[in-house]
Amino acid sequence: MDRTDHSHFRHSHDFVLDSSSAERRTRVVIVITATMMVIEITAGVAFNSMALLVDGWHMGTHVTAFLITALAYYFSRRHAANPLHSFGTAKIGVLGGFASAVVLAVIALLMAGESVHRFFVPLSIHFNEAIGIAVLGLAVNLVCALVLTHAHDHAHPHDHGHRPHHQDLNLRAAYLHVLADAFTSVTAISALLAGKFFAWTWLDPAVGILGSGVVLSWAYSLIRDTGGILLDRTPASSDLPEEIRRAIESDGDSIVTDLHVWQVGVGKFAAIVAIVAHEPRTSDQYRERLRGNEELVHVTIETQHCREDHETLADS
Repeated sequence: MDRTDHSHFRHSHDFVLDSSSAERRTRVVIVITATMMVIEITAGVAFNSMALLVDGWHMGTHVTAFLITALAYYFSRRHAANPLHSFGTAKIGVLGGFASAVVLAVIALLMAGESVHRFFVPLSIHFNEAIGIAVLGLAVNLVCALVLTHAHDHAHPHDHGHRPHHQDLNLRAAYLHVLADAFTSVTAISALLAGKFFAWTWLDPAVGILGSGVVLSWAYSLIRDTGGILLDRTPASSDLPEEIRRAIESDGDSIVTDLHVWQVGVGKFAAIVAIVAHEPRTSDQYRERLRGNEELVHVTIETQHCREDHETLADS
């Protein structure tokens, strides 16, 4: 017996944006950062500079974070068509961003602890050599930031005017690591210059504490954003749930009784909508009302026939 072909009713669950440029540029940043990490840690030990050593350690954690970023891109791409991932693999990138944020928070705490220790056990610093290495570290950070900025531009060429949640959090995590490195490089240079010309040696560990506080705040921000997506929380900046309710209930009869909206990719959302009405429309008719929400890529609609009087929107 012939069976009707229903393949045209099926659709892809691959919601991962093309991140090939970001993936390639992340690899470049890994090589650059790993090389500079070895130089800074070696110089920090040799010249007894806590500020320089902290910068080197910090850069070392960034190498780990960049590896996490690259692996997240790789696994997202490799398993994009795997049916075992119900809503695609976009959250692998978010998970990578979350892991990078945790690494960033841990190193911030280690930086603070070691800096406090150096207040009580100061070491003689070779300022000229340490300043030279710190300036080189800053230059490397700026180059890496430029590389990742271009990666973002290639990944989102048409994002102008989009909402704040339309961003690659995996790439954002890598970018924040670079910014954190640049920040600690600037503070290290400032502390070393003050120590050399004004003998303010206490400023060297002080900038370590300051830098750790700033980096910790960045880590918290990223953990909050990525954690919300991993827990299927609708971003506070999104008005999509209200837009769905407005569109569905626009006929004055249909009422949304249950609504779940969650993020399945960069700027892409799925929704489950339960509707009760005296005269329910078809699923296609309800989907047509939501067609203007381009970020809504997967919708499941459940309708129920109400046999009792309920307050219409016109009366409420």
